[in-house]
Amino acid sequence: MRIMVTASYQEMSQAAARILAGQLYLKPDSVLGLATGSTPLLMYRKLVAVHKKLGLDFSEATTFNLDEYIGLAKDDPQSYHYFMEKNFFSQININRKNVHIPSGVPKDIEAECRLYDRLIEAKGGIDLQVLGIGENAHIGFNEPDIKFEATTHRVKLDEATIKANSRFFSEPEAVPRYAISMGIKTIMLAKKVVLLASGKNKAPAIYKTIYGGVRPDAPASILQLHQDAILILDKGAASLLPDGLTKV
Repeated sequence: MRIMVTASYQEMSQAAARILAGQLYLKPDSVLGLATGSTPLLMYRKLVAVHKKLGLDFSEATTFNLDEYIGLAKDDPQSYHYFMEKNFFSQININRKNVHIPSGVPKDIEAECRLYDRLIEAKGGIDLQVLGIGENAHIGFNEPDIKFEATTHRVKLDEATIKANSRFFSEPEAVPRYAISMGIKTIMLAKKVVLLASGKNKAPAIYKTIYGGVRPDAPASILQLHQDAILILDKGAASLLPDGLTKV
C-alpha cells in the first residue's frame, strides 16, 4: 500500500485524475471501477476537462460502479445512475453499452447481484478501481461487520452511513436503508486500486485502514493485502498519520 498526501482536495483530485487518464492512455479499453459521492466529484470534472481539451478518449472503456441505493430508479436525482450521468457520462464520449451500475429497482435482488458479478468477470475483471471511504471505514457500501462479503450483495446501511449521506437528501428519513454493493473480493481482484479521502472527518477511518491489521469492522483495512493500492489523501484525511508515512 502506498500513501500520497496532497496539500488540498484540489490537488488530491488532480493526482487521481492523472492516474485515471494515464490508465486510459496506456490501455484505451480499460475496465474502470467507479465511485460516487462528493469525494470523487472534482476528479470527474478534471477528467471531463482533459477529455474536452486534450481528447482523452473513453470510447473503448468499460465502467462498473460500486453501488446503488435500493428503491431509487435511474431517473431519481438521488440515485447513483443520475449522479454519474449528470457529473460524468453525459460529458464524455463513453459508449453507454459499456456503462454498468447496479439496478436500484431490480425484480430480483439476488439475481441482479449475480448478474453484476458475471458481467465484471466476463470483462476480465477491473483494471483500475476508484474508491472513497466512509467515516466508518466502509468501501463501496461494504459496512463494518463480523465478516467480509465477497461478491455483489444487498447490504443494510449503518446508521453512521445514513447520517453521513443525509446531507444529499431533503431529510434523514429519505435516505434509503438498503443498497446493492460490489463485494470485497471483487474490489480486491482489481489490478489497481486508488482510494481517495478528504477532510479531517475521514482521518480516523484512514488510520484504521493502515493500522491494526485486517479486520471486517474496518472494511478498508483489507487494502493492506492488495498488490497495487494507493491512498491519495489531503492533509485533513492524513492528519492522524505519523509524518514518516505521509510520502509516496
